Amino acid sequence: MRAVVFDAVGSPLRVIEVAPPECPADGAVIEVKATGICRSDWHAWRGHEEISLPHVPGHEFSGVVTQTGSQVSAFEVGDRVTVPFVNGCGQCDWCRAGQAQVCPHQTQPGFSEAGSFAEQVAIPAADFNLIHLPDAMDFVTAAVLGCRFATAFHALTAQARLRAEEWLAVFGCGGVGLSAVMIAVALRARVVAVDPSPDALARAADLGAEVTVAATDPVATVRSITGGGAHSSVDAFGSAMTADWSVRSLRARGRHVQVGLMLGDNERAPLPWDLVVARELEVLGSHGIAAREYPALLAMIADGRLEPQRLIGSVVTLEQAGEVLMAMDEPVPAHSGIVVATV
Repeated sequence: MRAVVFDAVGSPLRVIEVAPPECPADGAVIEVKATGICRSDWHAWRGHEEISLPHVPGHEFSGVVTQTGSQVSAFEVGDRVTVPFVNGCGQCDWCRAGQAQVCPHQTQPGFSEAGSFAEQVAIPAADFNLIHLPDAMDFVTAAVLGCRFATAFHALTAQARLRAEEWLAVFGCGGVGLSAVMIAVALRARVVAVDPSPDALARAADLGAEVTVAATDPVATVRSITGGGAHSSVDAFGSAMTADWSVRSLRARGRHVQVGLMLGDNERAPLPWDLVVARELEVLGSHGIAAREYPALLAMIADGRLEPQRLIGSVVTLEQAGEVLMAMDEPVPAHSGIVVATV
């Protein structure tokens, strides 16, 4: 099968012929129809994530089941499916409690396993991890859900516990940040979006952000706009600076959610703990989403409250996916919006 492969950290990504994946007894093989190109894939390519080489990236995708293992009963060949990028084992206490996104035995296509920049990908524990796609949802839109959009949904609904009329401050208006803006608006919250890019802020405003702020020492501005601080804030970028801004922008008893990956020098980034204590703030992490949360997400898409297709910036071929990923080296992305490759 065709797959996008890199042989060493930072080496060119190329499309080559590789062996197709084997089907686990409890798993399924998916014929990939569309796959998102995410900055998390860039982190793996740049060596910020532990992977085995040579490697096939890609972790947010949709497709059709082509093979099932002997232990699979809930899915069959021909089913249209997607999958969260965190695959739980389905057996541990966390999975049984519905929290597969923190399963200690989790696998992740594109990181721990070969990913979806390929014609086929294998998923373990299929009955537990796969999600049936509604007939009305096309594969390109479904591919948007796997990481950025679904991660933002879990971050706001499960972690931030965002409520109607509350203020949400979103720091970083890339794929996950813009997803957070759309989801917060659908939840009838009020949104202030922060980013250095005028284009990103314009997209945030188009998606319903009430106020946009250029990212130059925005804390005082956000606190003023929100009448003393946001109820919840999301660092959707992932840096010491944006995490600090996010916490400082909260009102008393506010909730900061860290969604952007904190890698490299940012892994040990300090936070203003004096404010965390004095204001009784909550500092929360958010890591993907469990398959059990998809019905609520899909219901909001079905009734028109959420329109993830509006976040799609461009659709490219599998042969172009590597070029798009490597272009993420540049501080200003070459492509706006979420880029999806069709396979």
